[in-house]
Amino acid sequence: MINFRPVILVIGALTAALGGLMLLPLLADLTASDPYLRQNWSAFAAGSLLCVFAGLGLFATASGGGFETMTVRQGFLITTLSWVVLVLFASVPFMLGLYKMSFTDAFFEAMSGLTTTGATVIIGLDDAPPGLLLWRSMLQWLGGIGIVIMAIAILPMLSVGGMQLFRLESSDKNSDKILPGASQIAAAITGLYVFFTALCAMLYWGMGMTAFDAVNHAMTTIATGGFSTKDASFGYFLDSGDYGPVDVVAAAFMIVGSLPFGIYLLAMRGRINALFTDSQVRFFLMIASASIVVILLRLFYLYEIDLFTAFRLSAFNVISIMTGTGYASTDYGLWGAFAYGFFFCIMFVGGCAGSTSCGLKIFRLQVALAALTVYGKRLIFPHGVFIAHYNGRALTDDVFISVLSFFFVYFAGFATVAVILSLFGLDPVTALSAAGSAIANVGPGLGDIVGPSGNYESLPTGAKWVLSAGMLLGRLEFFTVLVLFAPSFWRR
Repeated sequence: MINFRPVILVIGALTAALGGLMLLPLLADLTASDPYLRQNWSAFAAGSLLCVFAGLGLFATASGGGFETMTVRQGFLITTLSWVVLVLFASVPFMLGLYKMSFTDAFFEAMSGLTTTGATVIIGLDDAPPGLLLWRSMLQWLGGIGIVIMAIAILPMLSVGGMQLFRLESSDKNSDKILPGASQIAAAITGLYVFFTALCAMLYWGMGMTAFDAVNHAMTTIATGGFSTKDASFGYFLDSGDYGPVDVVAAAFMIVGSLPFGIYLLAMRGRINALFTDSQVRFFLMIASASIVVILLRLFYLYEIDLFTAFRLSAFNVISIMTGTGYASTDYGLWGAFAYGFFFCIMFVGGCAGSTSCGLKIFRLQVALAALTVYGKRLIFPHGVFIAHYNGRALTDDVFISVLSFFFVYFAGFATVAVILSLFGLDPVTALSAAGSAIANVGPGLGDIVGPSGNYESLPTGAKWVLSAGMLLGRLEFFTVLVLFAPSFWRR
């Protein structure tokens, strides 16, 4: 049998910590200038008490034995259950606040936040209580740091979708235990994450944003989440003419969030060249650059937009969609059918492994291309011996199988979600793009309903639950969740 004590202990500690963090949006509401908005503080007070008491209760129930390491099965349980439990508790302030959101909408919004998806059901963000806006941003910020730590310290041990490629050198490759030094890794990454967030906020503030808007957007930018304090997203700041080039700052830090944080740690230890020699980083920048040029040329030649404006529009929106951030500076749905199809394709690409970004991940595309190349060479030279490499390391068959299996499950999951959404009466564009957006954790889809100028609020209740499940599956790399439904997982 699985020892559930470590699982309950970790989830209890995380739940209590979430309750403590609710005090920050509570204070934001108490300091609101509008007396009506100030009333929203009680929702966070109630939510905080509930989280702290529930979390401490779970922690007290499981404490006493202590544990040094964690088995792989416990790792799978903690990864999935902690995300679901935290989403449930994070949705409480949405239900109790001034908007009185239904449980479905509150759960959807919290899931979208913690998975850094960026899809929203809230209309009227410009006039929303400051605590609610801050809470949405905090959820994405927490989800971003959580997925980075999970990708570096946990998923390689679980060998999910080829992530064993990133097993740290200090880990025991033959052990059934999660990396013992996970706490040290988490502390180093958290410090780096906070630094990038603070730097981004200062630059936003220097470009004319209020301190509140700057902090909120910094959190959702570095987390590649995409929640904004404005209904028009970044279009609000670019259309008014009162702000500096905030889109340039956003594009730069979306890229920062999409690069491997493990590479940053190596750079901090003196290996600066790691940022420039890593094949995953180079491939990511190559795809991003090529995609920007494609959209830039289309805007410049077909829509007669001046070159500088075309570059800013293409760079910001391509990076936002490709990294899964989901910000929008304009309604790119007006750029024609080609832009529709192009953005739909690049939303699946994602960023690098070990980043806050989502999607398929760059390294999996590289492994798939390496597999195709080797297969092609073997067809041409049947007696030849060819070995695929990644970052100078030979790729083994278990990596190929893991990655190609992930591709199959990923797109099978996308197709399943799209078909189910169509059963709710959604048109093909909405069903396909909403499914892709949820699985790839992008946020906005395509079309009038869920596009960059739309909102998920009008979708049927059942569709929102399906999309919530899609967000969780996409964020946790599918196998981390699906393995829990295998009967063999629960056997000794």
